[in-house]
Amino acid sequence: MRRFAELIRTLDSTNKTTLKVEALTEYFREAPGRDKVWTIAILSHRRPPRPVNTTLMREWASELANIPLWLFEESYHIVGDLAETIALIIPASEASSEKSLDQFLQEIIELKSKSEEKKKEYLFENWLNLNYYERFVFTKLITGSFRIGVSQKLMTRALSWATEIDEDILAYKLMGNWDPAKISFEKLILEENEEDYLSKPYPFYLAYAIEDEPEELGDVSEWSAEHKWDGIRSQVIIRNDELFVWSRGEELVTDKYPEFEAFIEAIPNGTVLDGEILPYPKGEIGTFKDLQTRIGRKNVTKKLLEKTPVILKAYDILEWKGEDIRDMAFQGRRQILEKLYKDLRSEEIPLHLSHSIRFKNWEEAAKERENSREVKSEGLMLKRLDSPYLVGRKKGDWWKWKVDPLTIDAVLTYAMRGHGRRSNLFTDYTFGLWDEEKEELVTFAKAYSGLTDQEFRKLDAWIKKNTLERFGPVRSVTPHHVFEIAFEGIAESKRHKSGVATRFPRILRWRTDKKIQDANTLEELRALIP
Repeated sequence: MRRFAELIRTLDSTNKTTLKVEALTEYFREAPGRDKVWTIAILSHRRPPRPVNTTLMREWASELANIPLWLFEESYHIVGDLAETIALIIPASEASSEKSLDQFLQEIIELKSKSEEKKKEYLFENWLNLNYYERFVFTKLITGSFRIGVSQKLMTRALSWATEIDEDILAYKLMGNWDPAKISFEKLILEENEEDYLSKPYPFYLAYAIEDEPEELGDVSEWSAEHKWDGIRSQVIIRNDELFVWSRGEELVTDKYPEFEAFIEAIPNGTVLDGEILPYPKGEIGTFKDLQTRIGRKNVTKKLLEKTPVILKAYDILEWKGEDIRDMAFQGRRQILEKLYKDLRSEEIPLHLSHSIRFKNWEEAAKERENSREVKSEGLMLKRLDSPYLVGRKKGDWWKWKVDPLTIDAVLTYAMRGHGRRSNLFTDYTFGLWDEEKEELVTFAKAYSGLTDQEFRKLDAWIKKNTLERFGPVRSVTPHHVFEIAFEGIAESKRHKSGVATRFPRILRWRTDKKIQDANTLEELRALIP
């Protein structure tokens, strides 16, 4: 644990990628195998379930520190991180644990089934007998929230340096449904086991948002375009007469989409498709809101299957007849995919093809992009015809060219403190639009990004002077400031007071030129619903 805590301290204290990779590489060379597996799991978001809820943790920490709960809560909202707050307020200790990271994680897994009294006893014992940084890391492990500015790609690079195994091979090894509590470092990283690859997807290839005008990409004839669908990116695998469906978040979701069982008899073994899971109610593409009725459901009922069926909108093929064809040019892979789709010859199979579009010039491409919302897409994907299927986010061959967001002018009504480096500023905002009948502002969205640091500081100072009421960390403020809010999608919603849900809302700009009377109305917002 001491070695892992020192690693986290190093990673947390620098923004330099080279120093982070060096620290991780040294750790992977020297740490015990079981600790290395857990470190890989933690940095690739495979943490054990949280054994204690944060409400109890806050109560117990304030009790141990002998301070009232309200003071702990105020401190938490200033610090912005629960683990850091607990590490700071509990009496200092110079002690250090001899237990390994693996021992701690095994104890945390076992803790989940124990009584509240036993959980409290366990936390008190460790909080009092760990030094500041070990206590901070221990609490992070308990909460399950471990964001330290290290991506899985960066971690994989360090692991490659430590083991001299190619990064792409490691990325593939780390995909799938492995359990850090049961697998060894040798089996996970060092050994070659063919049976382990039966269900494994390939690392996803991700596109960058287009930065300049599309003309900068060169001759339009070298590119293929297709619509960018707003669903769940996934890989569908058919091997050995078995079906595996993986989300981009490396979650095995086969049981969530029983419609895809039809692929087993229709698609040859040794096939891996890359595509988008889309809702398909009433025989047409639905909205992401429709898809949310399927996400997270433990049981997919017959009624839900009838109300919100899904399809796979396939746009690439990564494996064909058991052969990895990612190195083949995109154009060649598409020919195989199109033939596969043509040979299905059945409308009962929930596989649709995301059609490639070719243009004579970039002006034609721009016109197609402008029509994206009419076909329920977010814009266009641009893919170089000769591009292989790479690993991770790479610039050059794949670009996403999204439509301009929908926008509305709204009034700031509530504010809450931010987190991390913004924990001392009010940077999380709630916005309202006018209900013309009631002549009042109705909340419709929250946003916390889009302003400069200088604008955040200026608005924070104003909020502190113009607070109307306080609700814990939240403050209602005098309606005064208008902001242009951008969002990607919009749909009716019974869960929201406004009756409308927006997708990915963020601040586009501070409209200092407008008064609150100039803000938009709920009716104008609803008019944007397709």
